Order: sequence, then structure tokens, then C-alpha cells
Amino acid sequence: QVQLVESGGGLVQPGGSLRLSCAASGTIFSIYATGWYRQTPGKQRESVAVITPGGRTKYSDSVKGRFTISGDNAKNMVYLQMNNLNREDTAVYYCGLGSIWAGDPPHYWGQGTQVTVSS
Repeated sequence: QVQLVESGGGLVQPGGSLRLSCAASGTIFSIYATGWYRQTPGKQRESVAVITPGGRTKYSDSVKGRFTISGDNAKNMVYLQMNNLNREDTAVYYCGLGSIWAGDPPHYWGQGTQVTVSS
């Protein structure tokens, strides 16, 4: 059973930065793509960034140029560096893993970590 655990969320002021981490059990990041998703109450979960085992990345238009996804297969970790945060980035952020590059839903989800951008 694959387990994903997110960490690094919290409260940050507008314009600030946070780095989220996703830890996986096993060497699963070398097999599947990993994505960061976010969800706010009453809205569908949306993809924010995706990285393949080979390091190919893509981002949603709303975060392009501000967020960076990266991975360390040796440590079974994937990160999301979030800069220049604004209130619209407030959400629960989830790590998801699977055949997701083309937009299919992940096979596995983490439990989520809250990010709140507020002054």
C-alpha cells in the first residue's frame, strides 16, 4: 500500500513563500508522475503542478512563474516551492501520484496540508 504524507503548510502573509513536501513509502516516485493539487470549500480539486519521474514539469496558469515542483527520487520526496503567494492560493494542498500527466486522476492521494495566505 502506497502512503503519501504532505507537510509544510501553514499561515503566510501575502507575498510570502512556503515549501510543501510530499513523502512516499517506497520508490514509487520513480514509477509514476506526481502532482500537487489544491481544493477550497465548494470547489473541485484542481491540479497545480505535475512532475514526471524524468523531471518533466507542467503548471496551471494560475501558479506559473510563482510555484516550482521538484523531486528527489533517492529520498522519495516531491516538493512544491510556492513564492509570491496571494489570498487566492489559500487551499488544502494534496499530493497525488499516478498516471496523471494527461489529466487522469491520481491512483494515490495524501491527506492534505492547509495553506492559508492572510495578513
